[in-house]
Amino acid sequence: MENLQGKYALITGGGRGLGKAAALALAKEGVNVAITGRNEALLQDTVAELKALGVAATYAVFDVANLAEVQDAVATLNTTFGVFDIVINNAGIAAFGSVLEMDPDTWTAIINVNVFGTYYVTKTLLPQLIEKNQGDIINISSTAGLNGSATGSAYSASKHAVIGFSDSLMREVRKHNIRVCTLMPSTIASDMSRDLNLTDGDPEKVLQPEDFAELIVANLKLPRRAMLKSASLWSTNP
Repeated sequence: MENLQGKYALITGGGRGLGKAAALALAKEGVNVAITGRNEALLQDTVAELKALGVAATYAVFDVANLAEVQDAVATLNTTFGVFDIVINNAGIAAFGSVLEMDPDTWTAIINVNVFGTYYVTKTLLPQLIEKNQGDIINISSTAGLNGSATGSAYSASKHAVIGFSDSLMREVRKHNIRVCTLMPSTIASDMSRDLNLTDGDPEKVLQPEDFAELIVANLKLPRRAMLKSASLWSTNP
C-alpha cells in the first residue's frame, strides 16, 4: 500500500463537512494539509485541529470560481508551505428549484463554483504534479451527477460535468503517473445538506463525512500501479 507520510495535500472547501473530515483523516496518516475556503474563522479552527495531529497545516482564503484568486493563492502556498502531491476538489454549492423558478444567477453560480472551480484549481496545480511525474487528483462529484432529479437541474448538471471533466483528465495524465479519481457520495450529513433540508431531520440516516473520508484515504493508499477511476458511496438506509 502507498505510504502517505510526509505528502502534501490541498483540499478545497476544507473548513467543514466532508472537506474537514478528509483533512483530518489525511493528517492522521501523516499528510501535511492545506485547506481552502471563504470562512477564515472555520479554516483557522480546522488548521488548529490538524496541527494538533502532528502535521504541518495551513489555509488560504479564496473563491475557487475566480481564476486569478486561485493562481495567487496557490503560488503563495507553494512558497510558504510546499509543493503538492494530492489535490482534492471538494468545494461546492447547491440550490434547488424548478427550471422556471430558479433565478439564472443562482444557476450560473452553481456552475461557476462546482465546474469552473474544479477546473481552475486543477489547471493551476497540474503542472507541479506533472513535473513530479506523480500525484493524485480526487474530484468530488455526487450521485446527482449520475441521475437527474426534479428541481435539481443546476446541481445535477454541474456534477455531471465534473464526472466528464475527470474522465477526460484521467486519460490525459495517466502517462505522467497521475491518478485521477471521481468520487460520488449520496447525501452526507453536512452543514450544506442540513441547510437544504436533505437529511429529513435525521442526520444519522445518511452518510457521515467520516465515512466518505475513509474512502478517500483507502483510494490514496492503493499501490501506485492501481487506480480507482470512480466510485459512488451510498447509505445503507433507504
